[in-house]
Amino acid sequence: MKPLRTFILVSSLATAAAFAETFHFDDAKPGELPAGWTSAKTGKGNPKWTVEKDDTAPSKPNVLKQSGEASYPLCLKDHTSLQDGFVEVKFKPLSGKEDQAGGVVWRVRDADNYYVVRANAREDNVRIYHIKDGRRTQFKGANLTVPAHQWHTLRVEFVGHRFKVIFNGKSLYEVEDSTFADAGKVGVWTKADSVTLFDNFSYGPM
Repeated sequence: MKPLRTFILVSSLATAAAFAETFHFDDAKPGELPAGWTSAKTGKGNPKWTVEKDDTAPSKPNVLKQSGEASYPLCLKDHTSLQDGFVEVKFKPLSGKEDQAGGVVWRVRDADNYYVVRANAREDNVRIYHIKDGRRTQFKGANLTVPAHQWHTLRVEFVGHRFKVIFNGKSLYEVEDSTFADAGKVGVWTKADSVTLFDNFSYGPM
């Protein structure tokens, strides 16, 4: 029985690894929204998502940049449907008088219904929310330094109604929420007038 269990475990890990995807935006055309992604927003405003060259990119030469203004700009990966797993991104907050935020979203039903965890360089915190019918509700957070003009790694792991938030490799907190249980799209997120860079976006099963 031991060889059989080992085979099943190795096969499961191989399947998970094959399903996980990472996007570096390096093959995309600068100045345009990358193919296979859709710009969206919660609330009012005009998001502007474009691929740009950046010498500081974790994977050179390109990054995804949000430089417009909206209540909550989103950029969603097309044809994704993830219920349990992880979403991770490297992000760099550049500027914003109101906010300097970068985040990831998951179980996205539409632009008004999803989960988001975000870090904010103006507020120096990392918070997790559900946005239901366009209204944002925080259900956990941690205060810590989030320096602007630096690359950070934000990751969330989720199984059922349990969530684990990890920032720059450090586990911040675990929390439960049952607002959205079904599979949905994944993507990245900012707030208000945040100008933020994103790179190395990954998602997949645990």
